[in-house]
Amino acid sequence: MDKKKMKSIIIIVTYAILLFFATQNIGKFGDMVKWFVDLTLPFLIGACLAFVLSVPMGFLERKLLNKIKAKWFKKLKRPVAIIVTVLLAIGVVSLILFMLVPELINTVEMVYESAKNFIIKLQEEILEHEWDLPMIQEVLAELELDWGTYIKNIFDFAGNGIGNIFTGTFELISSLVSGVMDAFIAFVFAIYLLAKKETLSSQVKKALYALLPENAADRAVKIGKLAHSTFANFITGQCTEAIILGSMFAITLLLLRYPYAVLIGVIISVTALVPIFGAIVGCIIAMFLILMVDPVKALWFFVIFQILQQIEGNLIYPHVVGNSVGLPSIWVLVAVTIGGNLFGVIGMLFFIPLSSVMYAIFREFVNNRLEKRRIAEVKYEKKADS
Repeated sequence: MDKKKMKSIIIIVTYAILLFFATQNIGKFGDMVKWFVDLTLPFLIGACLAFVLSVPMGFLERKLLNKIKAKWFKKLKRPVAIIVTVLLAIGVVSLILFMLVPELINTVEMVYESAKNFIIKLQEEILEHEWDLPMIQEVLAELELDWGTYIKNIFDFAGNGIGNIFTGTFELISSLVSGVMDAFIAFVFAIYLLAKKETLSSQVKKALYALLPENAADRAVKIGKLAHSTFANFITGQCTEAIILGSMFAITLLLLRYPYAVLIGVIISVTALVPIFGAIVGCIIAMFLILMVDPVKALWFFVIFQILQQIEGNLIYPHVVGNSVGLPSIWVLVAVTIGGNLFGVIGMLFFIPLSSVMYAIFREFVNNRLEKRRIAEVKYEKKADS
């Protein structure tokens, strides 16, 4: 037996042992994965943030900053691109919050006023039916309620509630402090990745070629480039599509003099970032806002939503986004469902480009296998003819 076959057998046996161990200790393995994710969560968030910000940063460098040919600006190009990108991102988030928060406060106030008016009307109804009060008192007397026991239970519940409030407050403060620290670490890590992305990419390639055979390293680099382009195209496409869809809703509702027209456009834009289900969530929120002002317009909004969704999905989306991820619609639905069940909204966003990469790799594998089989069949036919 030659060394190559022996190495293959060792790899297969090792893989089988590890697979058996993982299946026998699936609970412990899941706990280890969760512990690792919790430990590295700030860095994972920072990496995702850096990847998202690298798309507009790369655009700024290619289209604007590269046109400045001064030598003194060469070293400042990357810091300027990072600062402008971060300020742009903060500005967009602040603008969204500036538009959303006041309108949400107004909506809460409207709900409060509606509830207060309902209580006033209820009191008026009770006063109008005073003749029923003696009957109600007789029914309560026949129930023979043990008020002493009820009062004792109320005090016990209040005592436990106060203790739970203090415990919950402490846990809330601890979670806020931990969340702020994680956010700060993620932000610093993202800035470092953006500043040193070429250096880090070169280091990863060197490590791959040092640890793996040349063919395997070439394959890993190719997959990395495919993943990067797919994720970048997906982010760009989804953001463009969300802005166009939100603008369509805002303009249409302004022309029809709907309440909260601009706010609804912003909500639709934000929720449309989540494929398939995001726009539905935006529709529900928008209908609730309009319902507080005019129930009839809320029903008509559902019709408007369906019309604009069809226009955007059939005419605009294919031309603006196109096949940015190269994934058939049925597999997009599968990716969104699985990703959402596993990791929520983040999973929905992450699994579509990830599935696209896996789909492209598997498609290439299948095509190569078919090509090899076709060549083998041609050679066999030629040999048979001779």
